Amino acid sequence: MDTLSYKTVSANKATVTKEWVLVDATDVVLGRLASKVAKILRGKNKPSFTPHVDCGDNVIVINAEKVRLTGNKLNDKIYLSYSGYPGGQRKQTPAELMSKYPERLVEKAVKGMLPKNRLGSKVYGNLKVYVGSEHKQEAQSPRLIDLNTIK
Repeated sequence: MDTLSYKTVSANKATVTKEWVLVDATDVVLGRLASKVAKILRGKNKPSFTPHVDCGDNVIVINAEKVRLTGNKLNDKIYLSYSGYPGGQRKQTPAELMSKYPERLVEKAVKGMLPKNRLGSKVYGNLKVYVGSEHKQEAQSPRLIDLNTIK
């Protein structure tokens, strides 16, 4: 019988090609930025995506302080953290977080969109977020991408 045989090719650590990608967060809505960055970190925008392998790119986000939140989320949204001790629950609004650590707002949003397992933790390590337009990864010569081109 003359038929074509197709095999499913899975990527592994040796066959994955990782790149450095630069994303400018100026006037971009936080949730939309985070979902697209999470997709790039996982590698879901590549045809060789394999769910159990870190096949995504390294992402650098600049101008994290200029990210936008829609509606009244800047004051109404609450981030909770709990130390484990009685009375150890802390509340922070995005406005308080932006005044002290603007990069953590983007980091929290992206981390929430990654898987909650060992692979998610590994993939999260490929994210670098900076306040301002300067970053430390100039030697990797990252390519600037437009988030509107990623679906």
